[in-house]
Amino acid sequence: MLRCSFGCQIACTLLLTSTAFVSGQESEPGKWTVISNEVLAQVMPGYPGKTAGVTVDPTNGHVFMVIPDQGLWRSTDQGKNFARVDGKKIGGRCETGFALNFDPAGKRLMCFMIYGSSGITTDGGETWTVSKTSHLDFGAVDWHATGKCLLALRHEAGGLLALSTDAGQSWQDLQKGFSHVGVVSDKILLASKGKGILRSVDGGQTWTEVSKSTPASRVMIVRDKTCYWPSADGVLVSKDEGATWEVLGTPVSCVLGPYFGKSADHLMVVNKEGFQETTDAGKSWKTAAPLPASFDVGLVGPNYAWDPVGNILYASSMGKDTLRLVR
Repeated sequence: MLRCSFGCQIACTLLLTSTAFVSGQESEPGKWTVISNEVLAQVMPGYPGKTAGVTVDPTNGHVFMVIPDQGLWRSTDQGKNFARVDGKKIGGRCETGFALNFDPAGKRLMCFMIYGSSGITTDGGETWTVSKTSHLDFGAVDWHATGKCLLALRHEAGGLLALSTDAGQSWQDLQKGFSHVGVVSDKILLASKGKGILRSVDGGQTWTEVSKSTPASRVMIVRDKTCYWPSADGVLVSKDEGATWEVLGTPVSCVLGPYFGKSADHLMVVNKEGFQETTDAGKSWKTAAPLPASFDVGLVGPNYAWDPVGNILYASSMGKDTLRLVR
């Protein structure tokens, strides 16, 4: 048995078993296709093998894929060809679907990594700045404001929050016991300890409960000054910097996301039934695609992305191939 984070234990065979999908770079519409084979033929991944994360620049469809201990690889042709772009400045692996945080406006990406270096790019992967601390499970970024305020959870450290206000060049440890994070500004932080939503207006020194609803997503997303936080109750939204919360449109239970289209009215979230899509700001939802076989929405492993330009879905999980579904 192998021990992974958050106290869970899984068998080696479960982590290393590949999924039976169509292999190759050409995708049959509506079917999940492996797109990581060519890269994996070039390098030797670290533990637990294969890939460990995927994300997409929503403005141009460029795909970024994590290979454990072999950095970040980018495709500019919808996953047909990849090249390593991190200059060996990104290391380790992602262990959750909340570790790769892409700016909804594109170009900027923060990689919160464990067992290797974390880092940020502000130009779509051309150049990178290494964070002064790493071993971070996931984190939130104030992309809507400075893009320099980061609130992260340290790996296997009792839910210890770490705050940076200079894009990872210095860090301050706050308090323990947390499980979810969100950033509005360097002073206004949001979090959860697994029950309700907490808000701080003094940079994490004190906290006040602002909602009884508990987020399911480990990281809050902000777009157009609106805070979005998937939950079992629906997509929670706040238009007053996290002071009050309500459910967006019709409730849909969700765990990951949201991933946005060209407007904030068009978004996707992920639950155990698959990718759920709305084009009318949550008034109605439909299942856009099922999850790949053997994928789930648990904390450790599954990682999803949506390219709204090419209308393509992606999936990855540590120890598994990276997959693509063309809609």
